[in-house]
Amino acid sequence: MNFFEGIKQNDILYAAVLSWFIAQTLKVMITLLVEKEFKFERFHGSGGMPSSHTSTIVAASTAIGLQMGFETPLYAMSLIMAFIVMYDASGVRRSVGKQAKLLNDIIEDLFEHKHLQEERLKELIGHKPTEVVVGALLGILVANWVL
Repeated sequence: MNFFEGIKQNDILYAAVLSWFIAQTLKVMITLLVEKEFKFERFHGSGGMPSSHTSTIVAASTAIGLQMGFETPLYAMSLIMAFIVMYDASGVRRSVGKQAKLLNDIIEDLFEHKHLQEERLKELIGHKPTEVVVGALLGILVANWVL
């Protein structure tokens, strides 16, 4: 079997990519419903509801467990990676987003009072815990549906 045939038959990869795609599509739809504005950049951007990082890794981890067994070392490693991604999404990246917001407020204040060139930082980087949980649930559902 060649590389491309193997990729096409990889249910674990399919579950992960499908879960990412659904999560990103949901971000666009939720933004449209809440902000009444179509923002295609939400499809490829980070942050927001649901967490596509979490959805992707949890779908892959769940699919590994379903296909290879929840008792295998590979599932254990994938679960550990999933927890690291979820911690990063809701902790580190969320803190970076809060810092970006604060810096943007400082830059805006300085810009209004002095003649500085304003450059906004990306604020929507991390996730609220609920966004991570919804991403995890989406990943589990997609993996169960695919396998």
